[in-house]
Amino acid sequence: MVIQKRTRQEIRQSVGYNLGALHVGVATSTPGSSGTTTLYDTVLFGGNDIYNGRYIWFYNDVGQSTNREVERRVSDYATGGTLTIQAAPATTTDEDKYEMWDGYSPTLINEFINQAILDVTGQVYDPLESLSLHSNGYDSRFDLPSDFAMVNKIQMRDKMQWASLHTCGTAFDGAAVSNFTSSVDTEDKKQGTGSVKFKLDDSAGVAAGAILTTDISSKDISKYDYLEFWIKSSIATSSANLKISLDNTADCVSPLETLDIPALSADTWTYVRLQLSTPELDTAIISIGLEQDVDIGGGAAYYLWLDDIKVVANNTITWEDVPSQLWRVDKAAQDIVFTTDGVSYMGYKLLKIKGGDKPALLTSDSAASEIDDGYVINKATALALSSQSGSPATDPDARRQQATFYFGMSEQNKRAFPFLTNVRTAS
Repeated sequence: MVIQKRTRQEIRQSVGYNLGALHVGVATSTPGSSGTTTLYDTVLFGGNDIYNGRYIWFYNDVGQSTNREVERRVSDYATGGTLTIQAAPATTTDEDKYEMWDGYSPTLINEFINQAILDVTGQVYDPLESLSLHSNGYDSRFDLPSDFAMVNKIQMRDKMQWASLHTCGTAFDGAAVSNFTSSVDTEDKKQGTGSVKFKLDDSAGVAAGAILTTDISSKDISKYDYLEFWIKSSIATSSANLKISLDNTADCVSPLETLDIPALSADTWTYVRLQLSTPELDTAIISIGLEQDVDIGGGAAYYLWLDDIKVVANNTITWEDVPSQLWRVDKAAQDIVFTTDGVSYMGYKLLKIKGGDKPALLTSDSAASEIDDGYVINKATALALSSQSGSPATDPDARRQQATFYFGMSEQNKRAFPFLTNVRTAS
């Protein structure tokens, strides 16, 4: 759909070469003469004042720790490579990288680059995929991941190799932990007969590192690479506040796997997929543990729920398209909505959402374009030429004619953009 490729710096310099307006140079030192208003480049040629009025851009480059992404003007040039400039952010030094522009402000060129991106926003997208949603056979409405500007395909996980570790129909019954208990909740669940509900009574004290475990029948999960489960918290948590562990010894005494649980919104069931760190060692897992790694209770009790803990062999997964007539995007609510037939069709399945985000504007020299760079370069070149074009009488360089050429080239680039089907915009 789109290509992440060249940086703003690379695109801007290509535009400058198209315009015939750019010199890229490197500052060279002159003993005893460095300063905040002087830039030396002994490669420069020409007589006094030849570069007066030109723009200087200190571009972002490896090893350049000062004078980054700042525009200045040349007030004077002396034969031999001495450029007098408006005060730089810091003293120019040997190896400072710079661009010198004739007649065009590099800041304005940066704006033209972003204008080129804006002009095709809604026609091309930065491709996205999400595995954050899971159907359950009864809910018809799901929050669309916030970074999606459009959706054009929904798939459901059809086949895979997997193994259940804990159905969560029984409580965790490992070694007792002070003020950390569990029970079965038959009402608030996602799959099967119930979920495991944990109470962490921080009013009585639950230490960071407290872990509640349960033993299971020995399972060889070495051929699987992802741990999957549902989790819910009564309070919002940050990434790695909570962990889940797997061990080949009872009570997770020395876990083979200790995996960080991502950030959780309060009172929201979240389907979590965590890649196993050392699956080849997981040949005889006999215990599972849920750990509070950071004391997050704030002196009050809070609750956690776990359900349907299993392992999956990711490379065995096959996906099936959900027919497009079975779902829509609710723009106002930022939801994906399935029809009654869609809910029945999917049942209990992990979903893959395919779509895209609006291409990002480039706000720094290191930012990479998410739009085909040929289009961006040609369009920005055309905009720059057009900004300085006039009538044939006042435009001896025929910039209008050149602008027309580059506008035409950018349109050719646009026609090569992949054709998007079944686009459902979200914003």
